[in-house]
Amino acid sequence: MFAQQRHQLIIEKINKDKSIRASELIEMFDVSFETIRRDLEYLENEGCLKRVHGGAILKEPDYSREIPLPIRESIFVEEKTELSQNASRYVTEGMSIALDASTTNTQLARMFKSKFKRLTIITNSLPIMNELVDRPGYTLIMIGGILRQEEQSIIGDLAEEFTSRFHADLFFMSMSGVTIEDGITDNAIGEVQVKKIMHANAKQTIVLGDSSKFNQVSLIKVCACAQVDRFVTDSKIDRALVEKYKASGIEIVYE
Repeated sequence: MFAQQRHQLIIEKINKDKSIRASELIEMFDVSFETIRRDLEYLENEGCLKRVHGGAILKEPDYSREIPLPIRESIFVEEKTELSQNASRYVTEGMSIALDASTTNTQLARMFKSKFKRLTIITNSLPIMNELVDRPGYTLIMIGGILRQEEQSIIGDLAEEFTSRFHADLFFMSMSGVTIEDGITDNAIGEVQVKKIMHANAKQTIVLGDSSKFNQVSLIKVCACAQVDRFVTDSKIDRALVEKYKASGIEIVYE
């Protein structure tokens, strides 16, 4: 088994159980203590867990820096599924929808497959395109440009020019963090410019983010909270936080 596969399984288990013992992992993967030590050290450096004596415990991800795609795919899966269900209520048959590159929007694309027969999807994400490629009623518009391999996304001047040609009914914007003061922020430098153009050209923008991303600040500001229509998240969001944002005129949908 490759290290990346072990990392994904470790993240899935620690998100479920909240803690894990090194001895369990050694038995599970049939590897040495040194191999597990290196795995846990790597995942701790990525901000996904905290090593303790004999194993590790769950730690909230560090959204101040970019978390690798394989790890993001393995965390907050239930929350992403729930918020995708909530977000799909704003979609109607035949809509044109822009989706930026993110694991949250990939989950939303999976939700679309079970709910809608006809959509036009504009995206710079290879995983999203792969999810929808077998839907005969969908018009899929893949943004062209430079492939950013680690994120499986298309970026660069060509991507930005291509994106500017389209005016979607609805843009689902992903985020790495949001605060009332700093607005919507993200870590992916290449993807942010494409995200901004999708937002500028869409009739409506809905921001998606699991509850862990609220009151977090990431590297680059995308836009102010007042410049989007609403936020959609999961039911684990702090209700006091929802009321705080509401008092500032910001709508957060969580059910």
